[in-house]
Amino acid sequence: MPSPVLLSASGLHLCHRTRSTPLSRPRVTTALDGVALSLAEGERLGVVGESGSGKSTLVRVLLALERPDAGQVRFGPEQRPVRAGSARSTRWFRSQVQFVPQDPAGSFNPRLRVGESIAEPLACLGIGGDHRARVGEVLEAVGLQACMAERHPHEFSGGQRQRLAVARALAPGPRVLIADEPVSALDVSSQARIIELLNRLSSEHGLGLLLVSHELGVVRRLCERVMVMRRGRVVEQGETARVLDHPVDPCTRRLVEAVPRLPALEEGENGPRTRPAGPGPRPADRAPVR
Repeated sequence: MPSPVLLSASGLHLCHRTRSTPLSRPRVTTALDGVALSLAEGERLGVVGESGSGKSTLVRVLLALERPDAGQVRFGPEQRPVRAGSARSTRWFRSQVQFVPQDPAGSFNPRLRVGESIAEPLACLGIGGDHRARVGEVLEAVGLQACMAERHPHEFSGGQRQRLAVARALAPGPRVLIADEPVSALDVSSQARIIELLNRLSSEHGLGLLLVSHELGVVRRLCERVMVMRRGRVVEQGETARVLDHPVDPCTRRLVEAVPRLPALEEGENGPRTRPAGPGPRPADRAPVR
């Protein structure tokens, strides 16, 4: 039996209007053009695309931070409509859908202990219970110690701060996480830990995950499905391995071809040596310089 759809969107259209001067005619930029998606319980969906493709705008609309010109976002088994509005009118939705930012260092108040920051959404959303105990639970869920709640953000490494951001998002007990480039600023080992963490949370707790990333390797490791955007439109989507291994749309092919590749190794008289990956003559085949 398929898992129930938690978060869905249909026919999302949104245009941004800007003026270079107060008296100039507005310049209209299409940010979203008929975008539709669905995210089921426990599913992991990747959203990729070139800069300016509309990924960040889509995230803001899905989080009910910006209202589309047309289209609808819905949430829950009953697919209840979601509309951007006052904090009171969206409280029910924000307790169910939480956000993990790209830069956790900038999203934590440096004057507050991290335990206070993690407990903040519990107070804002009117969630009862023992907030201190809940902070300890989510810290341990992301692989940190409950006693770390007494520390300040600057006492943590970049990878640990990203875990803190995940802990804060988990505190209200959401059913969906939306993560915007959650590992782009981390080193490789920290990236691996965050990927493993998100994968475990999704598998063990049925969390739906919508991951926005420009790193296709991260999307391949974490997401079951991928959606490719270009100029506000979805140009290709499907099973991650199929889309990335056999891209059909030119935009997808460009993204795949842009992934850096390490030089290949070949054996030489003095042991392994490197040569450029991809087409081109091998070093031994090049014409001698005269």
